[in-house]
Formats: sequence, C-alpha cells, structure tokens
Amino acid sequence: MIGLPLPPPRAGRPASPELLERRRAVRRATPPPGEVRWKAEEFGGVAGIAVDPGDPPADDSAGPPIVHLHGGGYRLGGAEGWVGLAHRMARATGRRVIVPEYRLAPEHPFPAALHDAAAVWQAVADPAQGPPPVLSGDSAGGGLAVALALALRSAAAAESPAVPGPHRLVLLSPLLDLRADAPSYRLNAERDRLWGRSAAREAAEGYLQGVPPEAEPLASPLLADPAALAGLPPVLLFAGTGEALIDDATGFARRAARAQVAVEAHFLPELPHVWPLLLPDDPRSAEAMARVADFLGLS
Repeated sequence: MIGLPLPPPRAGRPASPELLERRRAVRRATPPPGEVRWKAEEFGGVAGIAVDPGDPPADDSAGPPIVHLHGGGYRLGGAEGWVGLAHRMARATGRRVIVPEYRLAPEHPFPAALHDAAAVWQAVADPAQGPPPVLSGDSAGGGLAVALALALRSAAAAESPAVPGPHRLVLLSPLLDLRADAPSYRLNAERDRLWGRSAAREAAEGYLQGVPPEAEPLASPLLADPAALAGLPPVLLFAGTGEALIDDATGFARRAARAQVAVEAHFLPELPHVWPLLLPDDPRSAEAMARVADFLGLS
C-alpha cells in the first residue's frame, strides 16, 4: 500500500476440499442475525459489511468508525459471520462498525490479509473527518490489527505519506505469536477446546508458507522490536485465563506497557476463546462491550 512498509504479495496454493467444507460449515453455523440491519459495502476495493448503531441504520453515525478484523486463523471466517458481534459493538459504542472480507490462506498467504486491511484502513481513515477510526480484532484478526497498527506506526516514524494510525486498539483473545510454542498451549490444552497447538500450527503453516514466524513481526507482532511498539495507541485487551492464547495476550500487555503504551487488560476465568463473539447472551460479553464503550470515552 502507498506509504506503508508492507512486504509484497505472494502466490499461494489452493485450499484443500476439507478446508473448503470447513469454511462452508462455519458460514452455516454463524448466519447473520435476522433482526440486525447491516449492509454489504466495499472499502478501498475490499468487500465487507457495515453495521450502524441506529435502527434503521444511518450513514452519518456519530464519531469515527470501528474497523473490526475477524478471526478464523487466517483461513476461516468471513464478515457476515461477525455481523452479530459488530451489531453489539455498534450498539454499545454508538459507532459504525466495519468488518472487512480480507482474503484467506492458503490461497492468499501472508501478507495478503494485511494488504486488504491496509486498503480498508486507507479508505476510511480520512483526516478531514476528525479523529481516526478505532482498530479492533479477535483471534487472528487481533494479530492482524496489531500488525496494521505497527505498519502505520512505522510509516509515521519514517515520515512517509500515510493515513493516521488508529485512535485506539481493541483486542479480543488475539493471536500474536505464530510460533505456537507458548507454555499456555500445553497448560490449557484440556480447557481450551476451540484453539490448540495443532490448529495454531496448521493456521501458521497455511498463512506463512515458508516465512519463519520469528522473522516477521507483521505476522507475529508479539515478537516486534520493543521500540516498534512505542507510540502505539492505547490498548484494550480481553482474554480468558484458560485459553491457549493467554500467554500471547499477557506477553503483549507486558511488552506494550514497557514501551510506555497505555494498556487496559481484562483476563477472566472460565470463559472460552473470543467469548464476546461466541457467548452473545452471557452478561460478561455485554460487560466487555460496555468496557469498549468506556474505553472509547462514550459511557
């Protein structure tokens, strides 16, 4: 992208029939809630959905939008499956929530998803419209959100012509280290049935396709140089203490805080991976959305 220091795109490989069927199964399992008003739109040439806080939706929703990057291990998921979460986030914050349909691996390996996220960001982060948007993400989308924030920060530090970085970062159970060798993968193997080491390594192999995870901080942002974290916006982070990814979350919180980044972290017991998405009726999911609103100064 213009002004952003991103690696060039690379050719991928076809998805297996098994993966294609898993994608179809995920779409069947997470249809958009029928009562939610949402629109399919395009942002910077990338398809996606937009959910407004009003009913009916209004194009002039107050405040800059939230760009939320969905999870799925870079190989599953899609914007429509995240309409419910986007709706709850929009209602809690009063902000428009945009969920891009970024390209998936293995057909489109790293850095295709990052290029798509950057294209969306450049399309919506208009300095003439006031403060920049909020950048949010869950699971792999959380890692992608941090990677985009780092690329935008690097461009700003180099005084390259680029759009502003995010006003705030919101991370839900983020996947931040594609080495997938943190102790919490072993310690929480029995408790976390949604995301384990084998799933993480499968996702990493399909996304990286030969790029060493420890060598590319835009794929494993937990491993970014501490100096690169300095200047990131304030971060709101959620994770469950029984998740395989709890070490990714706590590790990033520590590293960001040491780089003088403001971090508000919530580590809750007895909750699954990305619970605000998977448990919409749980009071703690509503509390998480309320904390997002508070973090944005809207409560």
